[in-house]
Amino acid sequence: MPLSPQDRKRLRTIGHHLKAVLQTGDKGLTESFTEELNLRLEDHELVKVRVNAPTRDQRTDLVNALCEASGAELIQRIGNIALLYRAAAKPNPKLSNVLRARN
Repeated sequence: MPLSPQDRKRLRTIGHHLKAVLQTGDKGLTESFTEELNLRLEDHELVKVRVNAPTRDQRTDLVNALCEASGAELIQRIGNIALLYRAAAKPNPKLSNVLRARN
């Protein structure tokens, strides 16, 4: 289900103070990177990823590939930082950035 503009705004607010938890390397999108991203999304629901690519078009392609591979939704992209969101099946209140922001 697509997120409403209000949901996107709330997630951008939550994600503003987060640090990038993953960073793509020279090899780009590998299977191990995708697995790690899926684990982080399952734990935290909202994560920042630093995308290292030489051009803007390559960064855009890599972010789109990340979203497809993980099933996440792109909330915001500024420069080489992408904010991704995927709702967890069973969110952990101690780990989920979304649930912790509500308290």
